[in-house]
Amino acid sequence: MSRKAVIQSIGHALPSKLLTNTDLEKIVATSDDWIVQRTGIKERRICDGPNEGTGWLAVGAATEAMERSGMDPNDLGLVLCGTVSGDYIWPSTACMVQDKIGAHNAGAFDVSAACAGFIYALSNAAAMIESGQVDSALVIGVDSLTKQVDWTDRSTCILFGDGAGAVVVKAEENTDRGLLGTVLKSDGSGGKFICIDVGGSRYPWGSPQAEGKKAHITMMGSEVYRFAIQAMGDACCKVLEKVGMSSDDIDLFVPHQANLRIIEAAAKRLSLPHDKVFLNVHKYGNTSGGSIPLGLYEAEAEGRLKKGMTVMTVGFGAGLVWGANIIRW
Repeated sequence: MSRKAVIQSIGHALPSKLLTNTDLEKIVATSDDWIVQRTGIKERRICDGPNEGTGWLAVGAATEAMERSGMDPNDLGLVLCGTVSGDYIWPSTACMVQDKIGAHNAGAFDVSAACAGFIYALSNAAAMIESGQVDSALVIGVDSLTKQVDWTDRSTCILFGDGAGAVVVKAEENTDRGLLGTVLKSDGSGGKFICIDVGGSRYPWGSPQAEGKKAHITMMGSEVYRFAIQAMGDACCKVLEKVGMSSDDIDLFVPHQANLRIIEAAAKRLSLPHDKVFLNVHKYGNTSGGSIPLGLYEAEAEGRLKKGMTVMTVGFGAGLVWGANIIRW
């Protein structure tokens, strides 16, 4: 019998504090017009205060997803969290979530794939479900990159927001729903294009080795833009070919919400009409691992994503990593 990993429910979490482009004009030398023209971003949500961060968002999204699934947390087999901004270097954010939601029988680990974290984590969960290793999984995409930006660097601080999304995935037999196909790609030679130097074992905090190294997000914007324009379209074309579909078979396209121009370029390459492309970059900016599940959550809430529809997701980020999923919802 055919065993598929089928999404049962979805949850989300967002900070309440709103940071608009007008607010940013008071912090760095920028303007609302400049930000909107280059990115499409108008505002974003940011974690505020010591108790708000990645773990807090992850637990919020996970709790909603579990409640909407009607599933007993003790029956959950696995917790996966796609993030690069955990509350701690270790232990993992996934273990924190596992404890907070009472999933006493679940394994838990984080997936470090930056803005493609949810793509990678969902692929891992589906593979483990399809192989029979587990029967269910909670998959979270979450980041609070505003904790990692330099607020004097106008090239990066305007881009990021904080948020989380989570899905409950369960095994089902003989169904046409579930994760239909995935493409995962990487190019470590581009790791220098988006990175944080300080904090790991090479340049530990407070060490002599860390002196003069970057302790916040640094990005080579033009290189990342060129990479993203190519990678988004390539990943989508490859995953469509893998599952034997064309863009005409896609009911909704939910890309990583990093930059409106990059999204529009990908949609144009795939010949996808505007009404098939989901956008919320103007409201939240780049929420990294939270971007795609937040888009899926809002698309479902708005009635644009319904059971049985075919949705394509694609993401790219630091690593460099990129990938795409096709899901029958």
